[in-house]
Amino acid sequence: MADSDFISLIHTLVHTGESALGQINVLTSRLQRDGVERSRATAERSLRLLEVLSVKTRGNLNASEAEALTNGVRSLREGLKELETVRVVT
Repeated sequence: MADSDFISLIHTLVHTGESALGQINVLTSRLQRDGVERSRATAERSLRLLEVLSVKTRGNLNASEAEALTNGVRSLREGLKELETVRVVT
């Protein structure tokens, strides 16, 4: 059974990163208000924390915990790539 505190930690870091990237509708204005650079830095910090968790917990997670962590890392990486694409085009 997944540790609910661990899953909550993953979701918190993913949510922070996604909101910084403007991927959460309620918080989209943060990206406009704080600017792309600050928002990107927040998302990158969340991604780095998730990557540290991934390395430090490798082999010690059950399937649902590992999946949540993998999906979170993937989501933020994709969001940061999209942000870079927007920055290059504009």
